[in-house]
Amino acid sequence: MTTLARPSTSDSDLPLTEADFARIARIAKAGWGLSLESAKRPLIRSRLGRRVKALGLASFDAYCDVVESGEAQESDHFITALTTNVTHFYREAHHFEMLESQILPPILQAARQGKRVRLWSAGCSSGQEAYSLAGSILALAPEAARLDLRILGTDIDPTVLQIAQDGLYDPKICLFPTPALEERVFGRAPPTGALRAVRPELKALVTFRRLNLVKPWPISGRFDVIFCRNVVIYFDKPTQRQLWARFAEVLHPGAWLLIGHSERIADPQDLGLDPAGITTYRRAATPSGKAPS
Repeated sequence: MTTLARPSTSDSDLPLTEADFARIARIAKAGWGLSLESAKRPLIRSRLGRRVKALGLASFDAYCDVVESGEAQESDHFITALTTNVTHFYREAHHFEMLESQILPPILQAARQGKRVRLWSAGCSSGQEAYSLAGSILALAPEAARLDLRILGTDIDPTVLQIAQDGLYDPKICLFPTPALEERVFGRAPPTGALRAVRPELKALVTFRRLNLVKPWPISGRFDVIFCRNVVIYFDKPTQRQLWARFAEVLHPGAWLLIGHSERIADPQDLGLDPAGITTYRRAATPSGKAPS
């Protein structure tokens, strides 16, 4: 997942006025849906202050002018500075236990019969969640590469997406609930050099793309499973509600939405979602059992 960054020990000495912070917050909300609270001011001053200095600018106001000019590279720096990535393989293990025991078996059976199957790791950060999904799939269906089954991983931060696409990880962050799960992702071979490489079989199942969740989605087709965990807590309530509704729209009837441990969907039935477990929901069918339009 991608979340709001934590304050750095290296703080900028540039002044950040109330007006500067309000402008930065407006840009973050309009462009990426992020809700910046006033308590985040030290964080903003630290992280974005580095960019102000790197560009040789005199103020945060001047920096906002650059970001709002539409300069793509600086927009990337802006969102990277405001976000950090907290994730690990098989995080919130209860979701993966449910995935393997209840969710995947009928989905994989349908895939074996020729059905198109798609899973989405939304806010995938540096890829650990998406590769964990691939590991669970291959554990139950070693032939998955021959099926019409793929995983999409998306995030707004191009820096972490590059790590995900490379599939190379520092051993210090390769934390797993069990050694068996670690072997699923990296195999039995010890690290060669400084980084560990995800098994090619897992990489073949996953496609990573940059995607802003609060903008239009260039997505065709519906999903059988969506993981969006510990992402929307950094949006305001109306934005959260809009996002839950959009996820429901791109789920097949009976498909699954899994969210973060601190997240809840208020009145999920109004969105066509039924509670189905701990922070787990399913898209409902109509009373007649037919798929909603």
